[in-house]
This record gives sequence, C-alpha cells and structure tokens, in this order.
Amino acid sequence: MAIQVGNSAPDFTLKDNRGNDAKLSDYKGKKVLLSFHPLAWTGVCADQMKALEEKKDIFAGLNTVALGISVDSVPSKNAWAKELGIEETKLLSDFWPHGEVAQKYDVFLTEKGFSQRINIILDEDGKVIWVKNYDIPVLPDIEEVIASLQLK
Repeated sequence: MAIQVGNSAPDFTLKDNRGNDAKLSDYKGKKVLLSFHPLAWTGVCADQMKALEEKKDIFAGLNTVALGISVDSVPSKNAWAKELGIEETKLLSDFWPHGEVAQKYDVFLTEKGFSQRINIILDEDGKVIWVKNYDIPVLPDIEEVIASLQLK
C-alpha cells in the first residue's frame, strides 16, 4: 500500500553521503522532507537535490530537515554532492539492502531498480502530512513544497 497522508512514517537508518548514520527518528520535533529521486548523476535528479541545498535556510526557518534519498552507493553520493556543490543537505544512500527504505515506503520501482520521484513531508511526530509523486522526467516544484510546509 502506497504511503499516504495520515500514515506513520516507517523509521530507518541510512548512511549519508559522508558515511554518517542518519536515523529518521532522530529528527522528532522537526518536520522532515523525504525527497526520493531515482538516480544520482542524472540531470533532473541533480536539479532536485540542488534545490534542496539552495532552499536550506528556508527549510531551517520552517523547522524542516530536507533529506535526499536514492539507491546510489555512499561513495557515489559523496562524489555527486561534491560535484553539485551540496555541502549541508544530507544525501542518503538506500543502496543495500537495495532500495529497502524505498520499499518500506512503497515507492520502489522493482522493474527499474530505483525509487519513484516523490516528495513526502512528515510532521514533527513522524506522521505523513503531504505526498506528491512526479513522473520520472519531471522536476519537482520546490516552491510548491515550501508552500505546503508553510500551510502545515
């Protein structure tokens, strides 16, 4: 069953692009934007992650942590973050077990081996308050995400 508004978000621990653990439940008390993207090193995914970094101060002002998530390995995510100039936004590796977190959220595309492009906003208690799924070639509108955070 697809993740939807009102669901409790499954907890997870993934390595970020620097090899550090990022545990979802550690962000209790903050809103969390889970920004799933199919694959690093692709144009739309790069723009999606750069937008998170560019808006990091706005997210902080809204008591929100933005996390980028894909099935790429930690070394790949780290090199990609450096290439994109992403210094603060955590890019999480759902590499092994392959796509396990995406599967928990029912956003993994088994036939393709990667996740959907989807933004999920969690409230301060880890409940889903907003979900938007995008076609793979479509760049999410970061202003729409911010507007949704401002309303919640």
